[in-house]
Amino acid sequence: MNKYRSKSCIRDGIRFASKKEGKRYQELLLLQKAKKIKNLRLQPKYPISINNEKICTYIADFEYYRILDGECVEIITEDCKGFKTPVYRLKKKLMNALYGIIITET
Repeated sequence: MNKYRSKSCIRDGIRFASKKEGKRYQELLLLQKAKKIKNLRLQPKYPISINNEKICTYIADFEYYRILDGECVEIITEDCKGFKTPVYRLKKKLMNALYGIIITET
């Protein structure tokens, strides 16, 4: 159990920080199999730098292409959140400001 009371779990040999994240992974696998999404990536990393100085790194839970009518329509960067820390809220704003990425929370 981590400091936010979530229990880690293992799905397909992959350790997830919470049961919620593991469940979402299984849902995304089904969506990928149904060709609703593609190129599912786990824990993509984004360096957060300002004026060429690295401040931190944001690690999302998932990233994938959403498919509509057989075409990729957008990239989704997703985070499973039970508790939004002040640090997470800041990183979310920085991701939008620096990369134009709006994080989808599940």
